Amino acid sequence: MPAARPAEPPAEDLPEDLTRLAALHGVATSYSPSPDRTVAASATAVILALAALGVDASTPGAVRAALAARDAELRERLLPPTVVAWSDGGTPAALAALPAGTRLRVETEAGETRADADRLPPGVHRLTATAPDGRTAGAHLIVAPARLPVPAARSYGLLVQLYSLLSRRSWGMGDLGDLAELAAWAGRALGAGFVQVNPLHAAVPGAPTDPSPYRPSSRRFPDPVHLRIEDVPEFAYVTDRERLGVLRERAGRLREAVLEKGALIDRDAVWELKREAAELLLEVPLGPGRRAAYCDYLAEQGTALEDHATWCALAEVHGSDWQRWPEGLRDPRSADTDRARTELRDRVDFHSRLTWLTDTQLTAAQHAAREAGMPVGIVHDLAVGVHPRGADSWAQQEYFAAGMSVGAPPDAFNARGQDWGLPPWRPDRLAESGYAPFRRLLRGLFRYAGALRIDHVMGLFRLWWVPEGHPPTEGTYVRYDAEAMLAVLVLEAGRAGAVVIGEDLGTVEPGVREALRERGVLGTSVLWFERDWAGDGRPLPPERWRADCLATATTHDLPSTAARLTGEHVELRDRLGLLTRPLEEERAEAAADTAEWLDVLARLGLLHGTGGDTGGPSEEAGIQAVHRFLLRTPARMAGIWLPDAVGDRRPQNLPGTWDQYPNWRLPVADAEGRPVTLEDLAASPRLHALIDVVRDRAGG
Repeated sequence: MPAARPAEPPAEDLPEDLTRLAALHGVATSYSPSPDRTVAASATAVILALAALGVDASTPGAVRAALAARDAELRERLLPPTVVAWSDGGTPAALAALPAGTRLRVETEAGETRADADRLPPGVHRLTATAPDGRTAGAHLIVAPARLPVPAARSYGLLVQLYSLLSRRSWGMGDLGDLAELAAWAGRALGAGFVQVNPLHAAVPGAPTDPSPYRPSSRRFPDPVHLRIEDVPEFAYVTDRERLGVLRERAGRLREAVLEKGALIDRDAVWELKREAAELLLEVPLGPGRRAAYCDYLAEQGTALEDHATWCALAEVHGSDWQRWPEGLRDPRSADTDRARTELRDRVDFHSRLTWLTDTQLTAAQHAAREAGMPVGIVHDLAVGVHPRGADSWAQQEYFAAGMSVGAPPDAFNARGQDWGLPPWRPDRLAESGYAPFRRLLRGLFRYAGALRIDHVMGLFRLWWVPEGHPPTEGTYVRYDAEAMLAVLVLEAGRAGAVVIGEDLGTVEPGVREALRERGVLGTSVLWFERDWAGDGRPLPPERWRADCLATATTHDLPSTAARLTGEHVELRDRLGLLTRPLEEERAEAAADTAEWLDVLARLGLLHGTGGDTGGPSEEAGIQAVHRFLLRTPARMAGIWLPDAVGDRRPQNLPGTWDQYPNWRLPVADAEGRPVTLEDLAASPRLHALIDVVRDRAGG
């Protein structure tokens, strides 16, 4: 239940004590949407954010008491709960501030004991400090490399929503077999260095499933809907071949409906077929080697996997909203949950096995990519949060801020702000645990990722918290320990030898991009947004682009390049009633923006070919020119949005819509709207012409 709404004084007149208490807990009392403008947060947002952090600020007396308690805690505290040491840095400030004569004791990850914190190996160690006056404090000590190594050589690759690229073997949506095939082909035949996909996190089950891959049930484990059933070794030994044959026949009809009959991708129907097939697969006993591998996986994943599989089993019985389960089952550590786990042990094992099988196919896809010569391989995507009723929010309740949702403040594009419906992590609980949930999350993803894209990477620094039951305008920023979050990220990525790409588009707090670059985290630069905003506002020349980034022409949330060049994105938004200005104004502004970029491309000699009678550039020539431009920038990675390669005009996701547009359910299609299979893609003259352009620029 949302907390009771407190009486709200005028936003510009927050009491001084409340302002100071908020600052001590990282809760902002104002924010700056632009350098010349500051907006005060409402008292509602500040008080409810503090309440979600366990701080009572509901009355002036409560504020004074909380302030006194916090001041006393900080005076007495020897160490913060987590301390960061960079391998190239000096003594951490927290250690330098200890009283003279303080004794240190460090227990390393490897189990060694040391009497100082110097020259420690990378890892998360346990630090104990004993002051001369007898006070003792413990802390987690994160020792991280100074920065991640940048990619050894610049590369280009493909960006695709995996579900949208079907082959003649997939069951109604793209799967991990398709991903491995795509990576092997792109690496060997196209010289691509990577393939970037959407988040493959586990979705919340139930019909209809939320199709967005950015609102998962769990970020810690993958979704078995992506399994290639035929690639599971036990498939060959299923005894009920007739039943399996029926399922494959139904899968074929599902595939043909999408590819030949204009049907949308139906994730629920795909999962129903794969779940039934998985039931048959799991009747086949594992061989000794496979059994040993599965047992190793269970031991390695431990309680986290057991919790995830238990949630999945309970959801089959009680529905996918754990907050509506019987009260005793809402706590993953309760006696009732223990009993249910025992009673449902076959289903718990079923979901554990499916997770393991999916993990092995993800690992195989990365192996195929590297075998094909890709220096990076598969770039996986980390969503910014999880569903409030899903597996992670049930299993890790203590780490989430109850009654809060992540979103974005009002800006020039959305005057009402945004509420993404994702519960935020509590920064205080993360620090107390030494960032254990974040470490385990990253470690799991880096098992099979050559690189990781972090959606809304600014969330490592601060997030906009929206109190439940309130509009996004009544939110406020809550700060995280960015140094600790970055240290964990660099530590785990460095151990895996992986690249990290931050999605840093939109409003970015000053200093964030610089901090990310210092630690080797690449940014994201999208052509249409790269303008000289500090100067004349014109398109930024290629030589002035940053090198430490992934450069692209578009993303899954933006119009395809073909739609932008033709202006079709404006017409689509008009048909759906999404325009905030008259159609002619929107058309004129979009046309002027596109014309300005085409003029730049022409002046640089990148625009080849004409559009016949019009004498202007063809849409395909425009797409090629855009990618010539990207390869003229110093960007270390350049991404080709796969639908651009075949002329697809439709966005995969249209922000601001729900059922008005088929978000996350469209197959990749050509310029005429005909679905393009993986096999078609490999033979596409248009794609190969674009790749020839890119390879020529990359080679030059």
